[in-house]
Amino acid sequence: MNRIVCGGLAAALMAFASPVLAASTEIAVIVKSANSNFWQNVNKGADAAIKKQSEFSYTFQGPAAEANVADEVNMVENAINRQVAGIVLAPSDPDALVPSIKKAWENSIPVVLIDSAVSPDADKYYQAFLSTDNKKAGEICAEALIKAVGTEGKIAVMSYVAGVGSEIGRVGGFTDYIKANSKLEIVGPFYSQSLMATALNQTIDTLAANPDLKGIFGANEPTAEGMGRGIAQSGKAGQIVAIGFDGNQGLQDFVRDGTLQGIAVQGSFQMGEKGIETVIKVIKGETVDKTIDTGVVFVTKDNLDRDEAKNVLY
Repeated sequence: MNRIVCGGLAAALMAFASPVLAASTEIAVIVKSANSNFWQNVNKGADAAIKKQSEFSYTFQGPAAEANVADEVNMVENAINRQVAGIVLAPSDPDALVPSIKKAWENSIPVVLIDSAVSPDADKYYQAFLSTDNKKAGEICAEALIKAVGTEGKIAVMSYVAGVGSEIGRVGGFTDYIKANSKLEIVGPFYSQSLMATALNQTIDTLAANPDLKGIFGANEPTAEGMGRGIAQSGKAGQIVAIGFDGNQGLQDFVRDGTLQGIAVQGSFQMGEKGIETVIKVIKGETVDKTIDTGVVFVTKDNLDRDEAKNVLY
């Protein structure tokens, strides 16, 4: 695993070596959307980390919707302009956030990415990346679907925002595994823009257009919840194998009543908690891992009430 020592970076980064040199004690946590239980759980993790120490405070914000990329860019720019001590960022677009991340680097403000990656050519501008291994998580979901529906027939993929780092890994891992290990025909992917109502309508339409559908995959929280509601409203609950992603209460309820057969749940709390802890280490000039896996747990009705699931559900 690659490691980075802040003192060994370009001269522009030398200010990372001591919090005394920071213009403020604020750490800005900026996520893809403030209106999601997943990102609010990230916020809870960040708050828990802040409460473990007394040197830094934090702010939390995100756009109204994940598709509002320009709003997130503005939030990062504003954080840079007020010279925050560090930024924990979940980039909603792999390219659009790069100029702002570079600007933070030029202003000696460390950036720790969570959840989604940015373009590889921006590697030197951020100090660590914490995320689920999305490719592996997608493969886990695909394996569960094949186990339940077999290797032939038709399945659908309900995705969220095309081109986002997590989506590329997650949906790519899912579809590649399906193609390599079965003869299943894939319908989609359909993109909900991470809007539950959009996913609901897309699911209803997809089920109506494909009455022979054997399985369906919802690739993030609002998409999976909309998918679950669409399945229920179509009268297909228990008649089609459905695998979701993330673990809010609505998705847990769908697993419990059999609308969904399983959900892959990320360590969202851990992203916030470790994100804060990591950026503080960077500010202090400590060595950190360049990439940190925050894990995934596949939750079914069988383990829904066990500790392994409770530790990641929210």
